[in-house]
Amino acid sequence: MEYRKEHDSMGEILVPADKYWGAQTQRSLINFPIGTEKMPVEIIRAFAVLKLAAARVNARLQPARMTEKKLSAIENAAAAVSDGSLDDNFPLVVWQTGSGTQSNMNVNEVIAGYANALAGEKVLHPNDDVNMSQSSNDTFPTAMHIAAVTETERHLLPAVQILIDTLITLEKENEGIVKSGRTHLEDATPITFSQEISGWRASLEKDAEMIKASLEPLRALALGATAVGTGLNAPKGFDTAVAAEISAITGTDFVTAENKFHSLTSKGELVYAHGALKALAADLMKIANDVRWLASGPRCGLGEITIPENEPGSSIMPGKVNPTQCEAVTMVSVQVMGNDAAVAIAASQGNFQLNVFMPVCIYNYLQSVRLLSDVCLSFEKNCVRGIKANRRKMHENLHNSLMLVTALNPHIGYENAAKVVHKAHGEGLSLKQACVEMGFLTEERFDELFHPEQMV
Repeated sequence: MEYRKEHDSMGEILVPADKYWGAQTQRSLINFPIGTEKMPVEIIRAFAVLKLAAARVNARLQPARMTEKKLSAIENAAAAVSDGSLDDNFPLVVWQTGSGTQSNMNVNEVIAGYANALAGEKVLHPNDDVNMSQSSNDTFPTAMHIAAVTETERHLLPAVQILIDTLITLEKENEGIVKSGRTHLEDATPITFSQEISGWRASLEKDAEMIKASLEPLRALALGATAVGTGLNAPKGFDTAVAAEISAITGTDFVTAENKFHSLTSKGELVYAHGALKALAADLMKIANDVRWLASGPRCGLGEITIPENEPGSSIMPGKVNPTQCEAVTMVSVQVMGNDAAVAIAASQGNFQLNVFMPVCIYNYLQSVRLLSDVCLSFEKNCVRGIKANRRKMHENLHNSLMLVTALNPHIGYENAAKVVHKAHGEGLSLKQACVEMGFLTEERFDELFHPEQMV
């Protein structure tokens, strides 16, 4: 491999000749050989947005420093970062400096290096030009918020809506099918299958509403705070103007943070937003568990629904098919719940004017968004849209349920109804047989009162 010499304030260092990064990126690669988790590409894309926005605002507010030539160079390089052309120039791991300084400099160096290579001359300096009016301390939390909002809006919310729409269709297809309800995993009074599905659908709708609401605080950006929140070296009005520019580039609303001292050291907004992701994970866990319980069998379980048979389920038991999509959903849910703990702990570690757990905080948030988006789409495509009611089994289970006796409470009283249940269960009788034998109702009166399909 060929190398070239680059330098920073600490001296010279060799950098691969085919890469655009500079000395600080190279030092990070050497000093942090930790794990395989790279800085999320969504953060790199968000950095491209904020670098472009900052350059445009700097060109308006201080044109002597941000000349048209420099602005054009940054615009071209930022576009290459955004479209993925330079992805192999962002090699840094999550486990680096807690402020994300090295990833900010990675972006600064790549934009400058790429632009200078295209121009055939040194047009941009990574600090003086690409990082103008900025600090790593305000750019990294800004990139976090941009990535969190845009990824959630573009990927997660549409994926959840696709799952909701399929449940709406399923709900309509199964209207009027009465089955046994279950509470505490025990038989309960009847419910329609469409009512059961409506509970799943409404849970996801509520989750989507909470996720949308949780994005609002994330729209406040730290950019303009610079190192400690005072805005040192940023021109007056930079913060407001750059938030407006970021909004224009992304097509979604952002504003400057009202209190920059808060925005550098607190990550409460991300904790709040990830809490909404955890709520979605919790409901997905519940829905997936319901589906696999209802599909359990095929002969020795509940067997009230069938789900698509996507692949063989056992390497030793021929013909076995498992609820694998449900298992994927529940594993994702567990990961998201774990991520929530990591985000909360990271957010609690702000000291004085800065939080230095930001890379791990946004890594976990974006992983949760990615996993939830993917698993909603997979679950919908490979399982939910193929759910079919087993009407025969639902009818059989319904009419075998002892909890149907609840309909008799107004006529024979709770205690007598309980006696009927115990007799029927203990002696293997039907509710009708037990009720008549105990003299609480005649056969004719029992038939008048006992209509399971009308109990929903």
